[in-house]
Amino acid sequence: MPPIGIIVVIAAVIGGYKMHHGVLGVLWQPNEVIIICGAAFGSFLIANPMSLIKDTLKSLPKIVFGKEIKKDLFIDLLLLLYEFLSIARREGMLALEEHANKPDSSAIFTKYPGIIKNHHLKEFLADNLKVFVSGNIEPAEFENLMDIDTDTHEHHGTLIPTALTTVSDSLPGLGIVAAVLGIITTMGLMTEPPEILGASVGAALCGTFLGLLLSYGYMAPMAKTLENQAHDLDNILKVAKSVLVAFAKGLPPVMAIEFARRAIPTNCRPTYEEMEELIKSVKK
Repeated sequence: MPPIGIIVVIAAVIGGYKMHHGVLGVLWQPNEVIIICGAAFGSFLIANPMSLIKDTLKSLPKIVFGKEIKKDLFIDLLLLLYEFLSIARREGMLALEEHANKPDSSAIFTKYPGIIKNHHLKEFLADNLKVFVSGNIEPAEFENLMDIDTDTHEHHGTLIPTALTTVSDSLPGLGIVAAVLGIITTMGLMTEPPEILGASVGAALCGTFLGLLLSYGYMAPMAKTLENQAHDLDNILKVAKSVLVAFAKGLPPVMAIEFARRAIPTNCRPTYEEMEELIKSVKK
């Protein structure tokens, strides 16, 4: 629940500060914000290629609006694959060709809009069904091919969280940089009254505060959110892979689905009886 978490972090920090009779105006130091955030963004540009920078910026809305993959999508995936495997068993592999080539207009794919909307999952299914239809690959090689696909997705999914984690790790140090610059400025005010010196030192220390808050309160959790979302995608791709591999090795559709059900995380896994009833409804 990232939006609620964002509010809770700032509310707890500001609320605790006010309980200490702190003055909020002291915390507003635009110069410190420019130093810390500007340097952090610059280091992000230095550390990453342009393609990853663009992908990271595009993924930021997912932190707030991204949705966790839930049980319903896993069930839809199993039912979709059961339908495909049943057709392949009755009519042969070539009967799946039209669905694999045009998933957006497939009568079966379109029954499950959650899968159509998840373009990574849709493309994974379509690509591997095309290979499946060709019939020119052994089950072990087919499994290796899908392993390459899932490993590539897994690696790519770590790139953006790693980039944000690097920025998070740099923020406390950049906060210290801002604080040191503030102290340097303060040293030029040694002849001023104590209240002016105190205000200047307080403004400098705000740099350390801001760097720590942005790092541990926001940037690190944001990176973890994107990492969890990538992990969810890895899970559902591996579930799809387990169905196709089991069927390619000669298991009937129902048993192939059972192999996949066992691969679903326990918090999203339907029971054996629940899956049995759902498959019966599909048969009808």
